[in-house]
Amino acid sequence: MRKHSSSVVFRFLLSLSVSVLGGIAFTAIHTPIPWLLGPMVFMLLGAQVFKLPLMWPSSVRDYGILIVGYSIGLTLTEDALLGIMHQLPMMLLMTLLLIGFCTLTAYLASKLTPFDFPSLLVGSIPGGLSQMVSLAEEMKSINLTLVTFLQVTRLIMIVFCVPFLLFSPWVGGATVVGTDLVLGTSALWTALFPEIWIYAPLCVIGAWIARKLRFPTAFMLGPMIVMCVIQLTTSMHTPALPSSVLNLSQLMIGSHVGLMLRPEQLQRKTQTVTLALLSSVLLIAGSLGLGYILMHVYSLSAATSLLSMAPGGMDQMSIMAHEVNANLSVVSGYQLFRILFIFFIVSSVLKIVLTRLLRQKEGNSESCSRPSN
Repeated sequence: MRKHSSSVVFRFLLSLSVSVLGGIAFTAIHTPIPWLLGPMVFMLLGAQVFKLPLMWPSSVRDYGILIVGYSIGLTLTEDALLGIMHQLPMMLLMTLLLIGFCTLTAYLASKLTPFDFPSLLVGSIPGGLSQMVSLAEEMKSINLTLVTFLQVTRLIMIVFCVPFLLFSPWVGGATVVGTDLVLGTSALWTALFPEIWIYAPLCVIGAWIARKLRFPTAFMLGPMIVMCVIQLTTSMHTPALPSSVLNLSQLMIGSHVGLMLRPEQLQRKTQTVTLALLSSVLLIAGSLGLGYILMHVYSLSAATSLLSMAPGGMDQMSIMAHEVNANLSVVSGYQLFRILFIFFIVSSVLKIVLTRLLRQKEGNSESCSRPSN
């Protein structure tokens, strides 16, 4: 037992060292969001290329997401919430257009590849990795490995490509504006206390309750709701987090994402990898187009529009929004609306439709296998 626990500790410390090294390396070469991309890339290479015994507990990732949830909660002021309510019809329209685009992509891919439409559809819908994988697990005929690989590839592609798009001339060349540059690191750390001793336990309790209620991305929604309620109902000081804490949260999330891709479990590797990359590129292109429409309808910045429509994880998109000084409340509003819409409505509809499709397929195969009189 002691030997097993020491082995787990060694693997975690090794993984932490690899992640920190990735963050330092990406900071040195001045890449966007280095503490998210660096650990992600180094963990992926360490596990798949160098075959290191890396591991990253999901609980560590969850507390990284909790930190991001706290930061988003700070942006949900009364004015921000009124702005989000005003944009609800556009949120619904954009979500439906994105889901329609994903459905069309999955249908075309099913005609051009040997993979079945239900598996491709579940693998293409940007409803959160855990939610889509859970849906695939419930449907026995769906290719779970394909779904997981498509979802993870899309997530990694978006997390890696979107920052470079944000800083490119096409989007307008976003600039990093850190709160530490404005207020000073020591001032931000001093401002955290003593209120953070109250908020931290409340955020953990909020995350726990959200998880018990089976909310999607509970460790983000719980703290978001807690901090939003505190801001709307009290006059208490709600301090911003220093960039070092946000960097730590990026490392905690990026390390987990980097370990999620496991190509050794795939069948038809070349076809699957090609399909995953092409579908991710198409999805990014589609979200760019929708972001362009959003930018002109509401006069938003290019960075805010792109991050609002990017079909990645809400935590990663919020981190990027914070880094480039985009409108965090708008980005989190669009991302949250899409997650909730897909979680509560699309998942149920998908389950009904896919069950009927699979029954029809099984019925057709049975009728074909019956001997003719």
